[in-house]
Amino acid sequence: MAWQSILDRFRPVGAPGPAGPAGVPSQDATGPAGELAAVFAALRPDVERAAALVAAAREDAARAVAAAREQAAATVAAARTAAPAERDAARAAVEQEVVAETDRLAADAADQVAALAERGAQRMPDLVARAVARLVGEQT
Repeated sequence: MAWQSILDRFRPVGAPGPAGPAGVPSQDATGPAGELAAVFAALRPDVERAAALVAAAREDAARAVAAAREQAAATVAAARTAAPAERDAARAAVEQEVVAETDRLAADAADQVAALAERGAQRMPDLVARAVARLVGEQT
C-alpha cells in the first residue's frame, strides 16, 4: 500500500513525443514526514543502540584518561624522587671528565716543556760558543 501511495502522488504524463505538461504531485495530504514515519520508526532501535555505544565509548575513554593521568602522576613523582640522585651522578661524571681532561692537558704541557728543555739543551753549546766568539771578536 505504501508503494501505491508513493506512486499515486504523481499525475500521469503524456506519451513520448514533443514536450508536454510536467508531472506534479496530485495530492500531498500526509507529506514527506508521513511517508518517512515508518522508515524512522524502523531505524529507532538502531539509533538507540548507536547512542548506547557512544555513551559506553565515552565512559571507556573517561576511564582510560583517568588511568593515564594516574600513571603520569606516578611517573612524575618517581622522576622527582630520582632527580637528586641523577643530578649527583651527572655532576660526578662531569667532574671525572674535567679531572681527566685536566690531567691530559697537564701531561701534554709537561711533554712540551721537556721537549723545549731538551731542544734548548741541545742548542745551548752552539749558542754559547757563538756568543763567546762574538765577544772575543769584539775585544780584539
